[in-house]
Amino acid sequence: MIAPLPTSAIEFMDWDWPQIEPYYQELENRRLDADHVDAWLADWSRIAELIYETYQRHYVAITVDTTNEAAKKRYDHFVDEIQPQAQAAEQKLKEKLIASGLEPAGFAIPLRNLRAQAEIYRSDNLPLIARELKLSAEYDRIIGAQTIPWNGKEITILQARPLFQETERAVRERAWRMTIGRQLADRQAINELWRQLLEVRMQLAQNAGFSNYRDYRWKQMLRFDYTPQDCARFHQAIEKVVVPAVQHLYEKRRRWLGVKTLRPWDLEVDPQSRPPLRPFQDVSQLEQGVAAIIQAIDPQLGAYFDIMRREGLLDLENRKGKAPGGYCTDFPASRRPFIFMNAVGIHDDVQTLLHEGGHSFHVFESAHLPYAQQKEVGLEFAEVASTSMEYLGAQFLTNPGGFYSPAEAARARIAHLEETLAFWPYMAVVDAFQHWVYENASEALDPSNCDQKWSELWRRFMIGVDWSDMEEEMATGWQRKLHILQSPFYYIEYGLAQLGAFQVWRNSLKDAPGAVAAYRRALSLGGSATLPDLYRAAGARLAFDELALKEAVDLALQTIHELEQIHA
Repeated sequence: MIAPLPTSAIEFMDWDWPQIEPYYQELENRRLDADHVDAWLADWSRIAELIYETYQRHYVAITVDTTNEAAKKRYDHFVDEIQPQAQAAEQKLKEKLIASGLEPAGFAIPLRNLRAQAEIYRSDNLPLIARELKLSAEYDRIIGAQTIPWNGKEITILQARPLFQETERAVRERAWRMTIGRQLADRQAINELWRQLLEVRMQLAQNAGFSNYRDYRWKQMLRFDYTPQDCARFHQAIEKVVVPAVQHLYEKRRRWLGVKTLRPWDLEVDPQSRPPLRPFQDVSQLEQGVAAIIQAIDPQLGAYFDIMRREGLLDLENRKGKAPGGYCTDFPASRRPFIFMNAVGIHDDVQTLLHEGGHSFHVFESAHLPYAQQKEVGLEFAEVASTSMEYLGAQFLTNPGGFYSPAEAARARIAHLEETLAFWPYMAVVDAFQHWVYENASEALDPSNCDQKWSELWRRFMIGVDWSDMEEEMATGWQRKLHILQSPFYYIEYGLAQLGAFQVWRNSLKDAPGAVAAYRRALSLGGSATLPDLYRAAGARLAFDELALKEAVDLALQTIHELEQIHA
């Protein structure tokens, strides 16, 4: 008999592979039949959750402080020495379950996923996966070190963002040019990193028997319910329906600002030159305000958020040395989520925390599912959970303990909806770029070809902003999108989820309690249903077509018009 596993993932983090291996060996050797499959799956879930949480805690440590060499050493040890061994052991358990022919209740979708994962597994890929993770961490290090001097202080790139909202155009332009100049200083370093990442990904696909990385990644991401052709159809629908609407909004902004052409530094300022919205002074105010909003949406969701606040599961403020972006990860053995972001005092921070809060509610709502494999939610619906919270929370921005007066809240909501519409064309650029990269990987190894393709797609979708005399700045935009470097093909999900979230929001306008109840029921399914069924459970439809986009665009434009009357 082997000793019981630790009850705490913190204790488990100190274990090395010789301590872990016997638990996998016991599961591999144990009898597996209909009478024992539930206990076997429960024990497998426990060790898998401890492994996953250990990785996530190491990852959190290197993102909250990219300069922490001790944390990086622990992370590298895990991805080099423990994770490959665990992945090999997991493969044996997948093969054992598949060979048994057993299908426990509620396990049809997880079993489908396990079959796909088992099919693409190759032991030769384990060191490549570890290398890819470490290269990804190097990107965080490069971006996390980027700062600019401003009025005698050193500020991070993200801390410069509030300057883009300043009413004085010369200030915005200076801040924008200094920021982009600092980012361009790392152009060659990121180019070299890109070549290394692309070579690793090409080899991963080749080892697994795929002719290109896109096909490999499609299966790795468990995309069973749509195809690359559906993505192209979505891009075309965005071009036809959304791009003209965004052009109209940009032209209205240009007229209000009274400028000859709209430049990149004109997109975040209030178009009527009112002082920038500053919803909070420090992250404690951000937490308190968002907590009040979530409580107003649903008391149980509010209780979940309060747990995270009490247990220190939020790292929200931006600082030098912190990795870029925002995420919510889960610590499955502890049944807890963790939110990471880079708040700098602007309204986008409120939206980001609501968004990541939606991810965290997925962790809480699906915690009742007995097996780890049932909780693995596809990103396409995970992003519905998060994005829906942005729209459900918008009506509560003026609540007691909230952020704004009614007029300020209207401004914030208008800006958010305009950014939402502008996001769809940008999403199409990012997604179409990645399809091109992995269909033409040999060409994409030359970063200058990537620059050229990005510029081509930018001109196709991002119409209405003047980038004249800034070809280099425009062409290198792909380097500043971390998903392209770190999470290939993870971006279409945002566009699809935004469309799903609009439907959840639309439902809430007719029946708010019913819409929230459906939202929570869908989250509680975890990954135990198909993607279309998850959308249906939330009261939405998985869609790629012009009609669905037109309904969303019309709702956004009508809401913008109504909100403009509040402070007309």
